[in-house]
Amino acid sequence: MQECENILREAATKGKKNVEKGDEKFRRQISPAEVMAQAYERVKADNIIGSSTACVAMFDGLRHQLHFSNLGDSGIIVLRHIDSNIAGTLKRNTTKARTNRQSDLRIAFVSQQQLRSFNHPYQLGWTGEEIHNEDTSFKNAADSCTTSIHVRRGDIIIMATDGLFDNVELEDIASVSLEWEEKNGFIRDGDIAAREKRWEAGSSMTNHSAEVIEDLAAALVKRARENSTNPNIESPFAILAKENDIMWSGGMPDDCTVVAMHVVGAPSSGDHNMS
Repeated sequence: MQECENILREAATKGKKNVEKGDEKFRRQISPAEVMAQAYERVKADNIIGSSTACVAMFDGLRHQLHFSNLGDSGIIVLRHIDSNIAGTLKRNTTKARTNRQSDLRIAFVSQQQLRSFNHPYQLGWTGEEIHNEDTSFKNAADSCTTSIHVRRGDIIIMATDGLFDNVELEDIASVSLEWEEKNGFIRDGDIAAREKRWEAGSSMTNHSAEVIEDLAAALVKRARENSTNPNIESPFAILAKENDIMWSGGMPDDCTVVAMHVVGAPSSGDHNMS
């Protein structure tokens, strides 16, 4: 990941030098798959032995898109408030009646994991020499699941390792995220219309969002940690294990990394204090 960051910084510097002022929107943006591939080659050149899953994402503010490449069992989900009164059939909530729901925060997108078999993800790896056997869990950046998705103002993007998704149901991730929104005043009582009016008044709460977004990531890591050591819950990992004829109960102890992003508008004067 350190090499990915280095490559992005280098690309940003070159991009500023090669693009005339006013033509920024025509600048070619390096893709996540390219970043992953170049970082992988640098690691091999340094002869660093090991393997890892990889998930690289880039937010494109000009096009309002999130570009990402994922290899292995990490993933990205997008949470969005979708008004039930105008939602189409593909976005309807089929688990709870409208009157029983506390909000319309839904899972708008879930990325694809890449597994060779149950609990056996594909990875980038280096043993000191090239492996040409196709029957291996080592893959290249070109084999990653790569796509772009449109994001909207107000979206919450969660990028995490399997330590989160193995232990916390997607609906629970949405619930934790809603608690974070309500605690910090980004949404009140699930009222999307009131949030729209706040935006129209010029209050994006951009600065406040930047200050507290880490709290959401920390809350999700805490929930994953608690569930992973609980022997009495039916975790997503335990359910999937049973479907693969493996007797497993409780959570799945594992490392957990979570990056949370909140899509807001540009800051306006005094928006930190507006609600």
